[in-house]
Amino acid sequence: MPQITVDYSAPLAEGFDRRGFVLALHDAVVEIAAAKYEACKTQFRPGEETAVGRDTDGHAVVHVTLGLLAGRTDETKERLTEAVLELVRTHVKPADGTALHASAEVRDLDPSYRKFDA
Repeated sequence: MPQITVDYSAPLAEGFDRRGFVLALHDAVVEIAAAKYEACKTQFRPGEETAVGRDTDGHAVVHVTLGLLAGRTDETKERLTEAVLELVRTHVKPADGTALHASAEVRDLDPSYRKFDA
């Protein structure tokens, strides 16, 4: 915990400073949600096709999902979500003429969540 997934349109790859984003993201999660650095795990998943409405051209999407163990207040989750969106603004630069659609969600992990480290 936290389990973080960053889904993004593949054409953003060149203008997405993923290293800078993830380091700043982990800083924010530690500061705002009282997580530990070693517990922060992030996966980036590029999506080959993006459509917004009926338009399949000129749009790019970034959606960040953060799964945390239950117990954070709604205010903490909102602060973290806003911080994530600001990091997207800072670290993602779409090509000229591309509309960027960014979103983030902080959710509680299900009580069945378990993990192991090998």
